[in-house]
Amino acid sequence: MSQGFQGSNFGKPRREMGDPVSPSANYSRFIAPPPFGGISLKLPLDAILPGITEQARQAGSLIFHALGDTGGIHGTQAQDAVAAAMEAQISDAAPRMQPRFIYHLGDVVYYNGQSENYLSQFYEPYQYYDAPIFAIPGNHDGDTRTRRGDQPDYESTLYGFMQNFCAPQPEFLFKHRQTMTQPYCYWKLEAPFVHIIGLYSNVDGQLDARGTAQQQNWFVEQLRAVPDDKWLIVAVHHPCYSLDAVHGGYEEILSGLDAAFQNSNRIADAVFHGHVHNYQRFSRDYGDGVKIPYIIAGAGGYAIDRSALHKLQYGLEDISLPYETTLADVTLENFDVTNSGFLRVTADADHLTIDYFSVSFDDPAVVSQTPADRVIVPSRSVRKQA
Repeated sequence: MSQGFQGSNFGKPRREMGDPVSPSANYSRFIAPPPFGGISLKLPLDAILPGITEQARQAGSLIFHALGDTGGIHGTQAQDAVAAAMEAQISDAAPRMQPRFIYHLGDVVYYNGQSENYLSQFYEPYQYYDAPIFAIPGNHDGDTRTRRGDQPDYESTLYGFMQNFCAPQPEFLFKHRQTMTQPYCYWKLEAPFVHIIGLYSNVDGQLDARGTAQQQNWFVEQLRAVPDDKWLIVAVHHPCYSLDAVHGGYEEILSGLDAAFQNSNRIADAVFHGHVHNYQRFSRDYGDGVKIPYIIAGAGGYAIDRSALHKLQYGLEDISLPYETTLADVTLENFDVTNSGFLRVTADADHLTIDYFSVSFDDPAVVSQTPADRVIVPSRSVRKQA
């Protein structure tokens, strides 16, 4: 006698319109990342850009780019256009106002992060970007499941990512860009004015296999160690909140971040995500006038036209902004589901300014100098004076 199906095994429950969080799946794939051997998972930016701390002090700020979901497996025209727009922000700026690196929010190479695809999907599109590129992995960087039409997957999980971003020593795998020497797939970048804690949310949106807490415990330790005078950005590929029609926010990522913030007594000043192929900016009200932006910047190039971007939930096509979600403390402040784009982040002593620049599919060579969206996070001292 065959085994019958039990429970909700035939479909995903549809969220209420305006609900930004999907319930946890009954079954989530988790692939153990490579061992890291107990090394320090912190990287000072000065180790990559010698003298950057003094340069940033003299300039009064540190500027960098961030985006996710770039791998141009369907063609690199959108990825190339976004890269060119970021390059222009370096070449057109005065030396003290130039962005100093990209922080990639995951899904560098589609579909399975294989090393043979880094040339066409990463090195060539960014060969003219004259600054380092850091990254956290996305689900496609760590997945090992062969898709229909894929070549057999001969590499272990994250092999390509570790080879190109976590090399023991810098190496030229491509003639114009060295490999990066990040310590691991989750790690902390210690930079002037700002620390960025990058997490790895694995294949289906989990920091750790269920019943374990290795990355979660490390995350709490890093939160506690961030100096009070530094901005804190948390970057994780799968989003806490999303009003897109396909994914939604990931409950286990949201609960993991919330637990870490509570246990460390330190919340992030901003949270960055990819995974969803569009732009969304939420604000979460933590009380006492503190509103933290949760930003999805996943339109970095994988989607090669507007039809390939993720749309909002059915019924939300013509909403007015700001839009109150079903969560009393979470508001959708802005979104873009028609263009590619990227973030430019400016950190100084008193403000964290996050700008989003859109890149049109219709005329990608024209990029406005005015951001399509901006949020300014004031420092704790400024908040207290308000």
